[in-house]
Amino acid sequence: MKDTNIKQRLIGDRLMKFGVCALAMLTAVPLIAIIGEVVMNGYDQLSWSFFTEPTPTAYKAMKAMQSGQPVPGGIANGIVGTMIILGMAIVVAVPVGILCGTYLAEHKTKRFAQAVSYMTDLLQGTPSVIIGIIVYIWVVVPMKSYSAIAGSVALCIMMLPLIVRSTEETLKILPSSLQEAGLALGGNRARVMLKVQLPAAFGGIFTGVLLAISRVIGETAPLMFTALGCSFVRWSIDKPISAVPLLIWEFFNDPNLQNLIWGASLFLLMFVLTLNLQLNILQKNGIIKTNT
Repeated sequence: MKDTNIKQRLIGDRLMKFGVCALAMLTAVPLIAIIGEVVMNGYDQLSWSFFTEPTPTAYKAMKAMQSGQPVPGGIANGIVGTMIILGMAIVVAVPVGILCGTYLAEHKTKRFAQAVSYMTDLLQGTPSVIIGIIVYIWVVVPMKSYSAIAGSVALCIMMLPLIVRSTEETLKILPSSLQEAGLALGGNRARVMLKVQLPAAFGGIFTGVLLAISRVIGETAPLMFTALGCSFVRWSIDKPISAVPLLIWEFFNDPNLQNLIWGASLFLLMFVLTLNLQLNILQKNGIIKTNT
């Protein structure tokens, strides 16, 4: 009787293990299929000129296709615009998100903190196209021009909820003894937070920042209402500027430039993959720690 029960348990354990592994592999299939499709169609477009030259005009692309030559130009204007917009958004979103998350973690029982927490959840679920329309009304209309500033405001708003939540949750799981020890040594709450708690929570906060960057780097709808796009490399932040997601949309709408979609998409995938690999390397080397 005991042997039968043991065999049944072993069979059930193996079936459960097989089922979990099968479902895990099933969830990985779409990701592998997407990456494989983009790599196979886009790797041959990657070249020095692809990263250093601006987007070609439709006429140049058509002439190249008619003569059997590869489409000239690249996505340099989109890369520069993406870095400018993303950099400006990070500069604002990271400190604001960390400060907000710190406040929510320290005053979670207060009504104002609860209201802010609820609004953060609502903001996280707001469609990106609506954020683009709102920023258009708030920034583009008063400035009377599409610009990198407006695009960065839209991305900053989208990044804030992720940074706030990662900061709040990471600080909540820190042992209370850290704060108590800091206060016992004579530090005030602000100094203990800056010198003890935030450094201890750096790993979780840094991970949240990377997730926020990965979340917004491929957004197209907000930039359509705010940055608009530009066919050449532009460094000015108060004028219309391009971005890689905008270029992908433009390539899709122009039959002469559709071949460039794969190279631009592969660049975005490589960028996000590099961020995640960098995070794993830092964790393995012990430079950042996500477990407290």
